[in-house]
Amino acid sequence: MDNLLLTILLVGLGGFIGAITRYSISTMISKSFPSTLPYGTLTVNLLGSFALGILLGKEVSGELTFLIGTGFMGAFTTFSTFKLESLKFLYNGQINRLIIYQLLTYIAGIMLAFIGFSIVH
Repeated sequence: MDNLLLTILLVGLGGFIGAITRYSISTMISKSFPSTLPYGTLTVNLLGSFALGILLGKEVSGELTFLIGTGFMGAFTTFSTFKLESLKFLYNGQINRLIIYQLLTYIAGIMLAFIGFSIVH
């Protein structure tokens, strides 16, 4: 099989599974913990940061990088939803929630990526 076609298939398969997993986890968390903060999106993004840290620390390459790193994790984490939710906070004048959400996502995300990397490297 052509390398480009294999790469596209791996990214697509990983993305399909990642998107379904993100939707399932995010929906479950949002229903279980109703809040003005979007804990579902926060959770998948933080889990994704940790998992990507592990992937980087293990120095995974080749097909697994396309399947898990680009495909699965690319669809599992959701930068666009994070930005949309942040914009809603801003638009609604919920500046404190916006700041908390931004700080939790960025600071905890970087910390979890570092911890994931450190655990396996």
